[in-house]
Amino acid sequence: MPRFSVIVPIYNTETYLDKCLDSVIGQSYDDYEVVCVDDGSTDGSADILQRYAAQEPRIRIIRQENHGIGSARNTGLRAAKGDYILFLDSDDWLEADTLQTLVCHTDGNDMVCFGGRRYFNQEQQYEASDPMVAEAATTGWDYYCHHALESRRFAFVCVVLRCYRRAFLLHNGLFFREGIYHEDNLFSPIVCYYARRVAVVDHTLYSYRVRAHSIMTSRSLVHWQNLITTANLLATFFADKDDIDRQVVYRAITHHYQAAFASSNRKDDADLADRVDWDCYRRVSRTKLRHRLQYSLIRLCPALFRLELRLLSPTPPMPLQGK
Repeated sequence: MPRFSVIVPIYNTETYLDKCLDSVIGQSYDDYEVVCVDDGSTDGSADILQRYAAQEPRIRIIRQENHGIGSARNTGLRAAKGDYILFLDSDDWLEADTLQTLVCHTDGNDMVCFGGRRYFNQEQQYEASDPMVAEAATTGWDYYCHHALESRRFAFVCVVLRCYRRAFLLHNGLFFREGIYHEDNLFSPIVCYYARRVAVVDHTLYSYRVRAHSIMTSRSLVHWQNLITTANLLATFFADKDDIDRQVVYRAITHHYQAAFASSNRKDDADLADRVDWDCYRRVSRTKLRHRLQYSLIRLCPALFRLELRLLSPTPPMPLQGK
């Protein structure tokens, strides 16, 4: 069995797919497989995959109808054979020494966390990496509580900033919620809750392409609806977890509710309000006085909440994950 499985979900990224795949097959460490899940592409992505697979036996191609990135990642995870899993979006790329760097930290760890940098496609320019400090033998929850609310360029919740022990994910049934945006926001805190051994390496190993008109930069009502769904699910999951300090995750969940209403239009307020589990929201808003006030404003009149943000907040609620 290979040491690593690199899972690449693909949907209509023919312009960027060569660079993505080259970054994997050019790794300095060679005990890996590449599980490419073509999620119903209608462009030339399938032809590119065939060309690479004909030349590189470590590439496996799985084709399915278009069900979204969560489904494609789950398909790859179920098919993977490696001891450790990396998720690589098909318009991004890995540094050449990524697997060599990670293999030294994989024995017994449920997760190995590393740094990434964003590449702005339109400007053809890299952004500085978020600073990383090496940590060994921490727990997933300590890691989450120390870093989840940090101000970062590359969102903490992005699943591509970690590699995962496959047996750990499967044993705990840790798959992605399918059919929604913001699946990383839901996946990452729950994975951190279950992880018992986590290492952090102070290397920037992942480059993340920011495209002007990608799914996650062209946000619409459905994104805010899904963000509220994610907040409800997280609040429900953590409500009865008495074995951890829930203060940080409750603040993060509160930010999800706030972000949905901060970014929506007045005409959508009633729709979003109908989707909120208000008991869940009230519970997670108890950690800060201002969050309690904002809960009341959102429930009473979201327009008042947006006014309060403009008057009192130097920055908007926590930025969201992903493209």
